Amino acid sequence: MQRFTELYWRLDATSRTGEKIAALREYFAAVPAEDAACALAVLSGGRQVRAVSPAQLRAWAAEVTGLPPWLVEECYAHVGDLAETLALVLPNPAPADPGDATAAGGLAELVRTTIQGLRSADERRKKDVVLAAWRRLAARERIVWHKLLTGGCRVGVSRTLVARALAELAGVDPAVMAHRLMGDPVTDGAAFSRLLAAAPETVDDRRPYPFFLASALDRATPQDVAADLGDRAAWQAEWKWDGMRAQLVRRGGDVTLWSRGAEPVNEAFPDVARAGGTLPAGTVLDGELLAVRDRRLLGFTALAKRAGRQRVTKRLLADIPCVFVAYDLLEADGADLRGRPLAERRSLLETLVPDCFAALLAGDTAAGDRPLRSPVVAGDSWEALAARRAESRGRGVEGLMLKRLASGYGTGRTRGDWWKWKIEPLEIDAVLLYAQAGHGRRAGLHSDYTLGVWDDGRLVTVAKAYSGLTDAEIVEVDRIVRATTLEKHGPVRICRPTLVFQLAFEGVAASTRHKSGIAVRFPRIVRWRKDKEPADAGCLADLRAMMAAGDTDGA
Repeated sequence: MQRFTELYWRLDATSRTGEKIAALREYFAAVPAEDAACALAVLSGGRQVRAVSPAQLRAWAAEVTGLPPWLVEECYAHVGDLAETLALVLPNPAPADPGDATAAGGLAELVRTTIQGLRSADERRKKDVVLAAWRRLAARERIVWHKLLTGGCRVGVSRTLVARALAELAGVDPAVMAHRLMGDPVTDGAAFSRLLAAAPETVDDRRPYPFFLASALDRATPQDVAADLGDRAAWQAEWKWDGMRAQLVRRGGDVTLWSRGAEPVNEAFPDVARAGGTLPAGTVLDGELLAVRDRRLLGFTALAKRAGRQRVTKRLLADIPCVFVAYDLLEADGADLRGRPLAERRSLLETLVPDCFAALLAGDTAAGDRPLRSPVVAGDSWEALAARRAESRGRGVEGLMLKRLASGYGTGRTRGDWWKWKIEPLEIDAVLLYAQAGHGRRAGLHSDYTLGVWDDGRLVTVAKAYSGLTDAEIVEVDRIVRATTLEKHGPVRICRPTLVFQLAFEGVAASTRHKSGIAVRFPRIVRWRKDKEPADAGCLADLRAMMAAGDTDGA
């Protein structure tokens, strides 16, 4: 536990990539394999166990310190981080209790024995263990302990940095290590030791490849794109689908569908997994999960109703039928093709997956029984592609993908070969109705906003936004929120409508979860409209019109 605490603070203290990798490499080299496996799960963003609720910790802290509960809550609101708040208000530690379960042992023992054991324990047992830890741990150790205990330990490193550190330790290429980290999690010391094997290992038949990610084009005009990317003939254009990125792996007799988060999703998409069985063994496709019904795309909002489910009902399968649309071939006949140029991989893909997605949208319902191929978007100039991009919203897509024909399939977000040329977002002016204090560096400032638009003379909520304002603007808005508060409900303030913000978002959909009946996707504040009064804000009818305009047959 002490070594992991030291690693946590080393990573927290630097923004330099080299220093983070060095800290990770030194930690993994020094600790037992069991501790390393447990740390890897935390560092890679794996699911953590919540053994004790934040509310219980706050109540016990009030009891131990003698502070009134409201004061503990106020301290939390100002500090913005519960783990840090508790570490600051608790009394100094005393010598360790010999019977304390947290007094000795490494990270694996703490997580697997103490924390996982507490999950099913009664409240008295939980309280005894927590108070014993508080008596022993110093402030910096308490912070890490609290985060692990509540299942919210997040460390400032990416999976890519972890892979690079482990690759240096194992003496293998970072791409090899990234591939080893995909698929089934490393659950114990033996699995971690296999991860560090210098010699090539037998590829897990179910394992996907690390995903190659695109970067966004900062400038969107055809002239800008030409200046940035050069000759149009060197690039392949595709639609940027409004779906869920996935890999379809068919090796041996198994078919596994993997999300970009490296999780198998066969249970949520059994129809797609069945369709993958039509592929020859030794095939890995990269592509998109799409929801399609009645010859039109349903969009991500509909797709999300199936994602993450352990069981999909017949009704849901009928209401939201899904297909896999491939745009890259990563493996054929068991051979890794990622190093070959995209132009070559595309030619092989067209042979292996002959049916284009357009066939399904044209009415060939049988086409959905097998993986489909994403079409190439025609246009012999950047201006011609810009005209096709302008069709995106009517087609139910998000813009264009631009991929260099000479490029291999990389790992992670490697700039230069894959670009997202997205359409401009939808926008509406909305009124601030509720505000809530933020956390972390925004603690004590009201930076989380609920926004509404007009409907029959009243304001109805349509979105929550957490980004888009400068630090100075957040301070100014916070002052206005406090001055115009009508009611307080815990950390939420209901405000008199005075502020108007220009809200950008990616799409509009019907929603039964909102009183307005409308939900917007990925809302964010573009700017503070100081030139407008609340009466000048948009209407619910405007959003309904946007939704209707995008409700057309596509692709």
